[in-house]
Amino acid sequence: MRTLISTAFVSLDGVVEGPGGEPEYRNSGWTFKDIEFLPEAYELKGREQKEAAAMMMGRVSYEAFSPVWPGMAEFADYKVMPKYVVSTTLTDDDLVSDWGETTILRSLDEVAALKETDGGPIIIHGSATLNRDLSDAGLIDRYHLLVFPVLLGAGKRLFSGTDKDAQKLKLVEHEAYANGIQKNVFDVVR
Repeated sequence: MRTLISTAFVSLDGVVEGPGGEPEYRNSGWTFKDIEFLPEAYELKGREQKEAAAMMMGRVSYEAFSPVWPGMAEFADYKVMPKYVVSTTLTDDDLVSDWGETTILRSLDEVAALKETDGGPIIIHGSATLNRDLSDAGLIDRYHLLVFPVLLGAGKRLFSGTDKDAQKLKLVEHEAYANGIQKNVFDVVR
């Protein structure tokens, strides 16, 4: 069984939208505005590339990352890694040709079936809607969160507002950095 890991830059109030400067969000680029860059706070991101066996994202994140990430040296390990895009609208003709093997999954059932296969961890990048749906379906096994000391108010959230039973998490790794960023790694308790 494969482990499904959600990784996110998240504001203290749970917003994950536009962390890197994506257009059309009023607080776009909030991860680097007025927050001192400390390389040690991002160690987890490099480790994720080395430990993950595949990457998953929703259509919106795929369309944002695929024109840029294949050519970025800091994401070289992701270039050759198998990718899974969960989308009901994307077609094979929409996939870029320079980012390695990419498979389109059409449903959460297909994600659940993928988790049952052999192989290493699958890391989910971006994809706020997909994260909420996967979490609500009980498919996420671990969270890698870099929590930033900022309140953004409006914006896409990592977790849904669905009224559901409490989901217990176990903190397995944490650290706070001088710039106020907190690393929190949680396993989902089943």
